[in-house]
Amino acid sequence: MIQADVVIVGGGASGFFAAINIATFNPELKVIILERTKEGLKKVRISGGGRCNVTHAEFIPQELVLNYPRGEKELLGPFHQFMTGDTVAWFEERGVTLKIEDDGRMFPTSNTSQTIIDCFKNEAKKCGITIKYEHVLKSIKKRDNIWCLDTNNGSFYANKILIATGSSIKVWNLLEGLGHAIVTPVPSLFTFNVTDKRIKDIPGVVAKEVDIKVLGTHLESQGPLLITHEGFSAPAILKLSAFGALELAERGYRFQIQINFIKIPYGDCLEVLKELKYPMAKKKVIKFTQFGLPKRLWQQLVLASGIKAHVIWADASKPQLERLSAQLTKAVFQVKGKSTFKEEFVTAGGVDLKEINFKTFESKVHKNLYFAGEVLNIDAVTGGFNFQNAWTGAYIAARHISNTE
Repeated sequence: MIQADVVIVGGGASGFFAAINIATFNPELKVIILERTKEGLKKVRISGGGRCNVTHAEFIPQELVLNYPRGEKELLGPFHQFMTGDTVAWFEERGVTLKIEDDGRMFPTSNTSQTIIDCFKNEAKKCGITIKYEHVLKSIKKRDNIWCLDTNNGSFYANKILIATGSSIKVWNLLEGLGHAIVTPVPSLFTFNVTDKRIKDIPGVVAKEVDIKVLGTHLESQGPLLITHEGFSAPAILKLSAFGALELAERGYRFQIQINFIKIPYGDCLEVLKELKYPMAKKKVIKFTQFGLPKRLWQQLVLASGIKAHVIWADASKPQLERLSAQLTKAVFQVKGKSTFKEEFVTAGGVDLKEINFKTFESKVHKNLYFAGEVLNIDAVTGGFNFQNAWTGAYIAARHISNTE
């Protein structure tokens, strides 16, 4: 049996961040991290293709919360306490500088996640935090206001505990046993599986800005679209998958999407195509790409409109141009499944947000039980937002746990 003031379950981003801040706020507290794997911080290591997408360059709380399909309302107050600028300052104080990329994502200037991992491990060592690797949580009990955590490698007792285990079904089951409500998890941040001859032979093609709708729903999105070997990916799709996580799961990931590849209405597009018949009269329709579309995508949409490769603009019939306009502005594709986005597995679901005090990230069900990160029913679109949620929740919980408010 080992006793501590604070035990943190989960040696990931939010677990380390909370532990370091607790020990910094109150060095007298004995802090232990219990991590089930051999080294922890796995998501930090693989995030951003191994560069660690630490946060996003959005510095207004009201704008930042718009990137959270679940947690938007609850995170507004916390982001006024600790958000992007505070994250940047926290790392800079510890010798880690961050840079902003064109799309707003922020990475360490070293371009490697190892910088963040080294920072956490060095700070944990400096603060005297004990890290117990390969300790799998078996049960959580509360006796006389003391928490007892049983693991495969012994028992731990603590006055306060923080759960930072991410999307762990086993831990969610344990929390249900304590009386917490768990929102059933479903995948978020996934790509769409589409088998369609229009995109079969053009993987790697990017349409820079499209509008997408999920037919029969209110779901829509804008942004870049990447054609892959499996179907569609990139921000336009990932945003749809995050905000539509629950609805798309209910549909068994089988639904239709409508894509406007050029972001102008059907009628306007048709007028442009008609006007091209004269200046481009002797040129082949398939050869001269319009609307700034990638050449290979234009060719496939032309062929899908029933316009043969030899047809010149002068010979393109009105029905053919109408079909081409439809392909450009309201092309329908059947989605038949999903795939995980790179190595990033994010879920919608977790501890019900109604049971959390967001001024402290403490449970409303049990005193001295705190949460941070994706163990809560909070998730975000891609771009560093899930990490920002982890830093914010961990920091606020740490401040309260350390009794320095």
